[in-house]
Amino acid sequence: MQITRRTIAKALITVFVFNLVVMGGGAIYSAQEVPPIPQEVVDPDGKTVATQSQVQAGKIAFQKNSLMNHGSILGNGAYYGVDYTADTLDLKVEYMRDYYAQERSGTEYADLEPAEQGGVDRLVEDDLDEQFTEGAETIEYSAAEVYAHEQVRDEYVQRYHEGALERGVAADFIGSEEEARQFADFALWTAWISHTDRPGSDTSFTNEWPYNPAAGNTPTGSTMIWSVISMVLLVGAVGVGVFLYKSVELPEPKIEGLEIPPPDEINLTPSQRAATRFVPLAGVLFALQVLLGGLLAHYYVERHAFFGVEEVFGIHIVEAFPFALAKTFHLDLGILWIATLWLGAGLFLPPLLTNHEPDRQQTYIHVLLGALVVATVGGLAGVWLGSQGYIDGELWWIIGNEGLEYLEVGRLWQVGLLVGFVLWTGLVYRGFKPMLKRESRFGLAHMIIYAGGSIGLLFTAGMFYTPQTNIVMTEFWRWWVVHMWVEGAFEFFIVAIVGITLVSMGLLRKRSAEKAVAFQALFVMGSGVIGASHHYWWVGQPDMWLPLGTIFSTLELIPLILILFEAMGQYRALATSDESFPYTLPFMFIIASGFWNFVGAGVLGFFINLPLVNYYEHGTYLTVGHAHAAMFGAFGFLALGMATYMLRISTIPSQWTERRLRWAFWLWNVGLAVMVFVSVLPVGFLQLEVAFTETYGAARSLAFYNSETVQLLFWARLPGDTLIIVGTLVFAYDMVKKRFTLRDVSDPTDSPEQTTIPGRVMTEDDD
Repeated sequence: MQITRRTIAKALITVFVFNLVVMGGGAIYSAQEVPPIPQEVVDPDGKTVATQSQVQAGKIAFQKNSLMNHGSILGNGAYYGVDYTADTLDLKVEYMRDYYAQERSGTEYADLEPAEQGGVDRLVEDDLDEQFTEGAETIEYSAAEVYAHEQVRDEYVQRYHEGALERGVAADFIGSEEEARQFADFALWTAWISHTDRPGSDTSFTNEWPYNPAAGNTPTGSTMIWSVISMVLLVGAVGVGVFLYKSVELPEPKIEGLEIPPPDEINLTPSQRAATRFVPLAGVLFALQVLLGGLLAHYYVERHAFFGVEEVFGIHIVEAFPFALAKTFHLDLGILWIATLWLGAGLFLPPLLTNHEPDRQQTYIHVLLGALVVATVGGLAGVWLGSQGYIDGELWWIIGNEGLEYLEVGRLWQVGLLVGFVLWTGLVYRGFKPMLKRESRFGLAHMIIYAGGSIGLLFTAGMFYTPQTNIVMTEFWRWWVVHMWVEGAFEFFIVAIVGITLVSMGLLRKRSAEKAVAFQALFVMGSGVIGASHHYWWVGQPDMWLPLGTIFSTLELIPLILILFEAMGQYRALATSDESFPYTLPFMFIIASGFWNFVGAGVLGFFINLPLVNYYEHGTYLTVGHAHAAMFGAFGFLALGMATYMLRISTIPSQWTERRLRWAFWLWNVGLAVMVFVSVLPVGFLQLEVAFTETYGAARSLAFYNSETVQLLFWARLPGDTLIIVGTLVFAYDMVKKRFTLRDVSDPTDSPEQTTIPGRVMTEDDD
């Protein structure tokens, strides 16, 4: 099947407009259907139990104290602590049962006969099975609900203010009793929307999530139906992916018979040398991130200790560096080191392909690097100062910690990062300008600009909410940033960067790469953007997102199949190479990225996004396995491959050695496999079983994590984590050392055609 680049480009524009209409219309509709926060909650006598302002203050306490990186809300956040929605729902049911047992029999619920327990259970379920009246400003609790609400408040004060070391919670985690009570009110409100039916509907605001039969929360018929449809779509998606790969003529990279210039024959410009400074910075950030990852993994084994350190030195690790703070740094550093390498690669490639050095480009790159350092240090310092209570008033979320997973740093630093993306896009545009003038609007250089610009554009969605915004809409916009980055803009960026890198290596003609990149980008953007809606199923969004999320999440498998086939083709090209091929190691990273992208985002991603599975596993260790395999395996390995490629060209040939980097490559791959398949996924499957047979809250409870089998699996993660840490330290050392063995820079020649790579790229005709 012959298909032109122009046809693919038109289809890509059509898909972009379609995505914009669907997600834009969905945002308006979701805002109209957001679960209400009643003006007040009253008891049967009309006495106020909780108010809207208390719930909103509780959300602020939730963010301000980084509780999303200790536990989760509506299934989103960290998995170390409980899910606050499921936990308060479980506690609410438990205390309501005790209330009715005392009222009817004068004894504890556990002491009742089975028949009597059944009567109490029915009373509790009847109380909770209510439907919200459209426009109502007041809701009335039963006496049992009032009692349960007060008991949950007291428990949350004890747990999150007074401290609970067995849960890894230090004293004064939340600074005051009042804030802790308000946080309980907020968590209880999320429990309320989970068991209260929408107006005119027989399902709750959260589509009956979390699973808790005692509260009447079980999977809906729609969840079952769309799971079956998803399985049918899976077969179709696999078939379509294989058909497209076999029928559309997309050439594979080849090494034999191609002119591949040795690295030392390629000009190294001043801006490229400046771009290599991003590499050692990323290596340091990466090393810090994996060390924190090891600490986080150990927290699950010893929640109040760290290998006896507190006994020897008198340092209480939970107080000095709590899990929530370590988790925040771990996530942010992971994003930062990958982004740092991608920024560096994006600035390194233009002179390689164009032999063009814009005026003062080196200076501007240094400015960008300095801005990145300032944003990194400022953002992380703000998080630490905010979590320690040093930032009061409105500034806590402006310059401190905004407290939302993946978007923890204060809004000021987020704006700084957005400005950095804009500056980077401008610098890449300057570098590619000669190429942009010669190629069509769907050429490779244009694709890089589009992909990089979309990363910054999506970041603006994180500016559409404040701490006062309803958590349901906060989560709506947060997932615009997180998901559409990961499964939209970043995937687009990956295929564009891989394509342009293969061209620069001499393995693909530019025209062939442009077709392949545009074709894969069509399916990445066509499925990944609306596919973000699978994050909306259980968080209080309208149930319209269930079919949309199911269909487009399943279709996300198509581009991943194409990426897998591409990785196989790249492996075949590598297998036919010999020792004269100078880019074997960067090529290995690109292949590994494609493999882990398929495993992490494809296989594991599809499994956990099957609606019925997701209903039970949402916010469990199965998601952890998916996230690590996809984020580090796909995006991380590509970034590391680009760093290796940059240094292979920049290093003095006599000083170049691959031994340490090869060791790091295999340590990472083996370590990631051990971590995911030996420890993380088995824990996730055990959680899935407990969620299915008991309740979701039980699967996230301290009792589950402290069980003998789960603790053994946590210890089994140690070898994999160790391999990753060692590999990262080897990489960081090698990056810093190679940075001092760079070749001298040279000015570009006036004519691009005088050098191999620009000559091949810049003179090719466009159709």
